This record gives sequence, C-alpha cells and structure tokens, in this order.
Amino acid sequence: MNSERRSGWATGLLLGVWLLVVGWQVEEHHRVAEAAKLDLRSRSHEIAGTLSAVTRAFRFHGTIFQERLDSVLSDLVSNRTTSVVKLMYVGLLNTNGEPVVAEGDTNLFSHETLAGSETWFADHVTLVSSIEAPSISPEGESNNVTVVLPGPPPRTGRDFPRRGPRPEDNPAGVTNGIGDTNPPPPPNSDLGPPPLNQGSRPPDAGARPRGGRGRLPWLRGMPDAEYNALMATHEVHGLVLAMSTDNYRAVCTKDLWLRFIIGFFAGVSALGAGLAWRNMGRTAELQIRLVRASEMNSHLKELNLAAAGLAHETRNPLNIIRGQAQMISRLPEAAPEVREKSRTIVDETDKVTAQLTEFINYSRPREVRRTRVVLTAAANEIARTLGLDLEEKQVRVEVGGEALAVEADEQLLRQVLFNLLINAIQAVDAGGKIQVLVQRAGPAEAVLEVCDDGPGVPPENRREIFKPYFTTHQKGTGLGLAVVQQIVLAHGWEIACLGNEPRGAVFRITHLKLAA
Repeated sequence: MNSERRSGWATGLLLGVWLLVVGWQVEEHHRVAEAAKLDLRSRSHEIAGTLSAVTRAFRFHGTIFQERLDSVLSDLVSNRTTSVVKLMYVGLLNTNGEPVVAEGDTNLFSHETLAGSETWFADHVTLVSSIEAPSISPEGESNNVTVVLPGPPPRTGRDFPRRGPRPEDNPAGVTNGIGDTNPPPPPNSDLGPPPLNQGSRPPDAGARPRGGRGRLPWLRGMPDAEYNALMATHEVHGLVLAMSTDNYRAVCTKDLWLRFIIGFFAGVSALGAGLAWRNMGRTAELQIRLVRASEMNSHLKELNLAAAGLAHETRNPLNIIRGQAQMISRLPEAAPEVREKSRTIVDETDKVTAQLTEFINYSRPREVRRTRVVLTAAANEIARTLGLDLEEKQVRVEVGGEALAVEADEQLLRQVLFNLLINAIQAVDAGGKIQVLVQRAGPAEAVLEVCDDGPGVPPENRREIFKPYFTTHQKGTGLGLAVVQQIVLAHGWEIACLGNEPRGAVFRITHLKLAA
C-alpha cells in the first residue's frame, strides 16, 4: 500500500512538472508572438518616419506634389528598400478618412479598418495612425499643414512677372516709388496684384499669418470657399498601412513547432521518469522478495538435509524389520498364515525403503564432475544390470546410433539411464520394445533418446511428469523422473517428453557436449 501511495505521489508530481513546462512553453510562445507583432509595429513606425521625412524635404508652402510622393510610395510598396516585411498598401488620409494618395492593393483598404488603430487579418495587418487636424486661416493658409496636390500647370510668360530691371524697358531710369524700375502693371493685368502706393503696406499685410506662408501662385485667384474645400480634401490627417503577416506567421509557426517539440520531449522525459520510478519500486519489491526467497531457500535446504538424514536413519530400522520378517517366514514351525504375513511385511518394507532411497537421491546436492563417457557403452551396461527385470517382463532393449563420447558425470549419467529404462520397463506391456538412440546434433553436441512402445504420456501430463511425486504407475514413487530432470539441469542439458509414433513415449535429452 505504501509503495502504491508513493507511486501515486510520484506520478502526480511528474504530471505537475510536465504541465508546468507546457504552461511555460505556451507563455513563451505568446511572448514570441507579441515580439513579432512589435516588430511589425516598429516597421510601421519606420515607414511613417520615412514618409514624414520625405514630406518635410519635399514640402513647398505646406504642399507636396503628388508625383514626388507617388514615387516614394511605389518604392515602399514594391519593397525596393531592404526590409523583411512586405508592405502591401499605404495611403495618406484626409479628414474624411478618404485616401488622398495611395499605393498598393486597394482592396485591402476599407472604412471598417479605420475603426481601430490595428486590425489583424489572415494574411495581413492594417495599422492606422492619425494626425491632429490643423487650423486653417480665413485667408486659406494654415500652419504646419501638409497638402498633397498635383504639380503646377505649365509655365508661360504670363504666369510670373520677370524679376529684375531691364535698361531697355526704362531708359530714363524712372522709378515707381518703391525701388522698382519697371512700370506698374495695369489694374486688370494678369501679371500680379494691383499696384501698391509708394511707401504704403499691402492691404492684406496685417491678415497674413505668422510664418509668411501664402497660397501657391496658381491658386491665388481661387475663391476662398473653393480653396478651403480643396484644402479639406487634400490635407493629410492620417496614415494607413497594410503589411503582410507572412514573416509573423512564419516566426509563430516555427516557434510553435519548437514549443511542441519541447513539450513532447518533456512529456517523454516525464513518462520515462515515471516508468523508471515504477521499475525502481518493482526492483525494490523484487529484491525484498529475493531476500525472503533466499531465506526460505536456506530454511528449505536445512529441512531437506534434516529430512534426508531422517530418511537415511529410518532405513536402518526398516532393514532390521525386513530381516526379522524374513527369519519368521523361514521358521519350520511357523504357520502358513504367519509366513504369508511375514512376506507382506518384507514387501511393504522394500517399498518404503525404495521410496526413502529415491528421496535421498532427490535431496542430495548435485556436484557434477565431468569425465569422458561413451553413451552407447553406458547404456549397454545399464541394460545388462536390468537383465532380470527385462527377462521377467520379456522386454527387449536395443542400443543404437553412433558411439559418441560426451562430457558428463559418469555416475549421474548412469543414474539417468537407469531411471529412464526402469520407467520404460514399467510403462511397456509384456513383450514390448525399448530403444536407446545416440545421434549427433551438431559439430559439438549430441542427442540421447529413450523410446518405448507403451501407452505413452498424454500431452497435458508431459510437463507435469517431471515434478516430484507425480506418477502414472501404481508401483511408482514419483521421484524417478524428478531426479532425472535434476541431474540433467545440473549438467546444463534439457529433457523433454514427446510422443512416439505409432505409440509410446520418447524422452529426449539435448545439448550434450561432445568430448574432445
């Protein structure tokens, strides 16, 4: 329970750390997106500064000619200047929000975009900056005003008076009282205003605003109402820019992938840490179980030794009982009933003694001392040892195959062959046949098979048959094949119970190492 609680706390902690990393990445992505937006705003300020500098440089009497401004706007929109942001539309607005002069895709401009200073669309952003409206004097003049007008009309000799005296025009050197040697123009002349009195100020001198800016020469004859209407529609009071968001979206997409990768690897790391923590917990539990199993194994070994000693000591009284029963059965004066009971005591004592012997063999530690043993020769000797049992049941034993020598403990190998042959003799019927085959399984391995033509072993019992005290024979102890498997495993071999064709069973031992 404590381990499960610790695992739950660790899982919650790792999940919290991962969520914290994800939240941090979301905040960082928002910061990068805002930085990209700020870069677009900075670029718009640079463009506005460029236009302001151009208007100051090209402005004449508060007016800038549209031809000059068109070339500048065209350069900006065509991206001829070094920039990473594409300008898609630029327009200078009047007081009514109408573009005075514009360049670029006119579909990007609408009055809805003027509602806010910044409007974002799928592929572009519209930035609007306003300029405070200046005051216009009754004379049609204004202070600090930028007016975008077409260029002046073509110049002719009637547009502007000639400057400077010409001797041939006034050979007598007569002046008009204000230092001008030219004769005064007639009252309705197109060359300028009516003549001024000598030594007097112009009638409108007092009404001229500070700064001395007046109308353009070709606009002086325009009525005031028409002039004011022209100024209202051509004065610049705002700037609208439509800039591409390709770079902004590229930066956001790249950063989003980066944040996703960081979050993904953070999740993988958290998952790996969680799995590692769980494995550590399981490893600790397994270590505890191994320690307990080791203690239990030590205890079982002690019990095994004690049981083996008890079994060994028990055989001595059984041998005495057997001998006394045999003596009683051989007494001449013994009744037939007593002799029969004495023989029963001998038989049962032999059974118990055999079981004790098998148990002692099974519980004995297996220390393998490898020597060179010829398999066919060892099998023939065991078959001769069991000659009486074979003759009693009329069973034939055939030893065939190659005369191969293997590395094995000779005494233990003989016990394996003895137990397998005894098991086969008990399984076959009278007149049955047992075969011992030795074959080469590779350049350095051999295979040993003991086959019989008995009833065989059902498939569901072929693994259980090697467990202690599992037997299918009424007279069996259930330890013979368990001892065989113990010896086989001690040598590093493998044993399996298979079916024989057409009937019977096959006990196959593999991975026997050939002797050099």
